[in-house]
Amino acid sequence: MRVYLPGTIGMLRRLVADGRLQPPGGTGFALTPALRESYLSGDTEELEYVALLDAARASLRLIGAAEEDAKELPRRVVISVDVENATPRPDLDAPVVKLSGPISYEDVAAVHVDAEEAEEAVRAAAQVVDAADLGDPDAEFVLGEAEDHELAWYAPQELPFLLDLL
Repeated sequence: MRVYLPGTIGMLRRLVADGRLQPPGGTGFALTPALRESYLSGDTEELEYVALLDAARASLRLIGAAEEDAKELPRRVVISVDVENATPRPDLDAPVVKLSGPISYEDVAAVHVDAEEAEEAVRAAAQVVDAADLGDPDAEFVLGEAEDHELAWYAPQELPFLLDLL
């Protein structure tokens, strides 16, 4: 199953250094049966993109939690992995899955990361993501500014080079 894991730049560094990573709370996002049922239309690619965007929003929460870490760059990160140990959790939300253990570098199919020009918008969105989810229109606008930035795609073998450039 393709699972989209929310992350941070620091988490990517740990993945490369250690060759494995325990996703926070074991939580990821995927095209689950519940997600498919919640949309009237959409092919597999479109619905997987929905799961990826949910992971990108969850990345904002991780960035907000790491805000006091001056070394943490404010860029959304989504790690796409292919794993067998993902259990759908529709009680939490339609695309949510739980992983039973860490992922390895070999599980990584792709990495999606914001470009430098998104940093200001991501930093602001990380501060208001919860308020936006609760319906605050001003917070939704700020969140939208970050989500207007497309995530760049990187192959797993490019990850060490990307981290060297940051």
